[in-house]
Order: sequence, then C-alpha cells, then structure tokens
Amino acid sequence: MEAIFIYILKTSGLITLFYLAYYFLLRKETFFNSNRWFLLSGLITSIVLPLVVYTKIVWVAPVRTNFTLPINNNVIQTIPVEQSWFDIHLNLCLVLLYVSIISILLLKFAFDFYSLKRVIKGQTILNQSDFKFVDVSENIAPFSFFSYIVYNSSLYNSTELENILEHEKIHSEQNHTSDVLISRIFCIVFWFNPIVWLYKKAIMQNLEFIADAEALKKIADKRAYQYTLLKITTHENCVAITNHFYQSLIKKRIVMLNKNQSKKKNYLKYALILPALGAFVFLFQVKVIAQEKEQKEVKEDIIVNTKSDPKNVFVYKIKKNTTDKELDEIVQKLKTNHEVIIAFSDITRNSTNELTGIRVDIKRKNGKSQIMQTSGNEAIKPFGVVIIKNEDGTESINLQTGKDIHQPVTMSESSEEDESYNTNEDFPIPPTPPTPPDTPEFPEGPMPVANIDMSKMPKPPVHPKDINDAKAMQKFNKEMAEFNKKMEAFKPNMSAYEKEVEAVMAKREAIYEKEMAKFDIEMKEFDLEMKQFDLDMKKFNVEMAKFDKDMRKFQKESKSK
Repeated sequence: MEAIFIYILKTSGLITLFYLAYYFLLRKETFFNSNRWFLLSGLITSIVLPLVVYTKIVWVAPVRTNFTLPINNNVIQTIPVEQSWFDIHLNLCLVLLYVSIISILLLKFAFDFYSLKRVIKGQTILNQSDFKFVDVSENIAPFSFFSYIVYNSSLYNSTELENILEHEKIHSEQNHTSDVLISRIFCIVFWFNPIVWLYKKAIMQNLEFIADAEALKKIADKRAYQYTLLKITTHENCVAITNHFYQSLIKKRIVMLNKNQSKKKNYLKYALILPALGAFVFLFQVKVIAQEKEQKEVKEDIIVNTKSDPKNVFVYKIKKNTTDKELDEIVQKLKTNHEVIIAFSDITRNSTNELTGIRVDIKRKNGKSQIMQTSGNEAIKPFGVVIIKNEDGTESINLQTGKDIHQPVTMSESSEEDESYNTNEDFPIPPTPPTPPDTPEFPEGPMPVANIDMSKMPKPPVHPKDINDAKAMQKFNKEMAEFNKKMEAFKPNMSAYEKEVEAVMAKREAIYEKEMAKFDIEMKEFDLEMKQFDLDMKKFNVEMAKFDKDMRKFQKESKSK
C-alpha cells in the first residue's frame, strides 16, 4: 500500500513539474503543436518514469556476524515496530475516500457520454469525407467528438457557419478528442492534485489555439472569424467530453490570434525540462544496494600492513588454542611495555579447550577505549593486538584479523563519545551540476478593455421547429436580418480594440526581446558550465571506476583470508 501511495505522489510531482514548465516558459509561445506534444508527453512521462528504477550495486566488506560492537557497554538492537490501530484505520479511511471520489468522477464521466449520445441519437448524419456532420435544432455550442461535428445551422449565417466548421474540422482531423479524454482520465485518477485540473485546462486551451491558428490558414477574413468567436459566447450549453467551439476565454484567444509568431530560438525552452527530470531520477529513482561476498576462512596468522620499521611494530596474537596463562601474560606485557590496560572476559571454550568466545576491553592512559566481543559455537578466528610506534613517539593501537584493518574488528583510537569506523577507500564525490538561468517571462499587465458591452449583444432569434411554416420562417428571416444589423454595430469597437491590443503587445515584445538577449548570453555561459560539468563527470566516472576496482580487490583479498 505504501508503494502505491509513493508512486501516486511521484506521479503528481512530475505532473506539477511539467505544468510549471509550461506555465512559466511555454504558454505565451505560439508553438501550439509543440506545446500539445509537450503536455501529452508530460502526462505519459509522469506515469512511466516513477516505474523506472536504476539499481547501483556497491560491494562492501562482509560483516562478521559473530562480533558485536557495543558502545558504552550497550548493545544496539533492532526492534520491530508494529503499526498502531489508528494508523491501520487511517490508511483504510484514506483508501476508501480515494476510491469513493474516483467512483463519483467515473459516474460523471459515464453521464457525459450518455449526454453526448442523447444529443446525436435520432439526428440525420451527413457523411462527407472523413467527417460526420450532425445538424441539430437545440441551442447548443458547436462541438466535435472524433469524426462527429455537431452544430445548429439555423443560428448562423453562411460565413459564420463556414468559420465554425473549419475550426471543428481541425479538431477532428488532428484527433483532439483523445487529448481531452486522456486529460479527463488523469483528473479522475489524480483528483486530489489541483495542478492536474489546471493541466487539463491548459491542454484544452492549447487545442483551441491550434484550431484557431489552422482554421485561419483556410479563412480569408480574419476579422469575420473573430466576430464569430464573439457570437458563440451567447451559447452556454456544451457537452463536457467534447471539443466545443467556445472553450477558453474569448479575450485570450483573440490575443493569441493577433500575436506574432515566436522566434525559433525559443525552442530551447523545451530542453530546460531535461535537467529537472535528470535531478528527479538522480534523487528518487536510483536504488543503491550494498552486497557482500561470502568470506573464506581466515588464515591462521596475523599479517601487519604498515610502512613502519618492523622493530617498531609489536603484535600480541590471540588464537583458538591460546591458554588462560598466555592471556594473562599478554595483559602484563601491554601494561608494562605500553601503558595499555587490556582485559579479557566472557571466555568460553569447547570440549577440545579451544576458544569459542571472548570479550576484549582496551583502555589507554588518555582514557580512550575500545571493546570487541566474539562468541559462537565454533573456534574463534585468530586476531591480535597491534602496537605501532610512530615517529613522534606516540603509539597506535588496533585490533586486527588477517592482514587488513577493516570494520567491524578494527579498533581505532577514537573516543567512546566519537567513534568512527572507516575503510581505506574514500567514496568519490560527484560534481554539482550548474544551475540554468531563469527564462524571462513575457511582460504581464492588464490588457486594453474592449469597449463592448457583452450584455447588450443581441441574442439570435430561435429557428422555427417547423420549416414548412412560411409565416414563422418569414418572421425568423426578418429577425435574423435585424440581428445581423445590430452585430455590425460591434465592428468599429472591435477594430479599435485590435489596434489597442497590437500596440500593447508590440511594447511588451520589445521589452521581452531585450530580456531574451540577456538570457541568450546567460545560456551561452550556462553551456560553457555544462561542458565543464561534463568534463568533471568524466573525471568522476574514472574515479568511480577506480573505486569499484579497489572495492573488488578488497573483496577478493577478504575472501582469500
């Protein structure tokens, strides 16, 4: 259960990472199709990457299970901790809450499919090329669902209907419905993460930008298309799981329609997500496993590895057949010759009088001490108390087995309050990657207020249900003519608003270009730092290879004892 929660949290974190990258770096760019694939790849990466685990095996010295290293005479033990009644029931409640809300959202999802089917059911479907046109009588916003394009032709004139159909064809041709359904499923599974809902909104808005941009390539009158956008705002009814014509804020879509194309160098922004993904893998997806190889029987001798003069090295050996008298003699020699107090206790022997267990307490005159204890049913491996006289007159004391001084049987001269056990190998420290510069944001600020009172916009007349009713049709055509005249009154205000928007955007683009010039210089410096980082990483890899080689050599020597 914990693994599932961790996976969900990692996935939510990656979704948040991609959304923030889109929001701060890409949402104001005109790379609409690239943004579409960036957003979709963000969702796919978020569910796949937490499943990818890189395993790194580090070979370590074998731990001798018959030794215990108490500190301050207290043996450290691992005590299993049982989950409390509260923790168990809390986890159960969280699971029930999570599943319950998913179930409710799935029911809402199914209801949306039913609503779509109810709209299309019983309607006349016109098949044309790869599209299925459905002309309905309901006052509903035009929408597309895969190859289906649903609209009410009676609400629009021929130019407006052409604009709408071109827009919806783009949704259908590029299969935008799949994006909508995928984002909806993610909202169901990760409902607790508010960023997921913002992510879905970003996907649907970007799909509208794509359809607007592609439709304008086939429509000659750009202004008429914008008027059509304004007219569609009067329709509030729509089906949730479809691509409907009025999807995002009208002002934002008009601004994007009039915005200049982004420069190609801004494509570099997409690459800035890669260091963040690399950091995620390095921090959360690398599993380090320490493995040890089975050690062969230790040779019945003590080999001291030191560059000191042999005359300055004194070894007091303890073997399985060392007698109590010989142990007493070692105690006296260490006290007399080196002012070291050593005590042997907890001595156990088998039927053949071989040592099977012994505790060694070493204490020097400066108060520093070490303790070693071994016990078992088999005879002990040979070890020794090694005294090395240093050039400055001091003496180093170690407990040693075989020819290597290594944990856990190596006893350094650290105090009881600050003990440390180190091998002769130092783990290489990886270099720190450089931090990329912050990408400048497009200048924010209030946009010009359109001198258009949407509340005064005329409402289109309702088309008669019976098209054979000549009197009703005549009245409808008269009302449509009056409606079109009233819509013409909005054109001067729209033209003025477009000019105001273009003037504001031109000033902001000039500021943005200056910031981008500074950013380009910083990116060049960052590239140089990345090249140096690559060199440092190569050096680190060489050091790691040497470290691994030394570790393998150490393991091989340990096995040969």
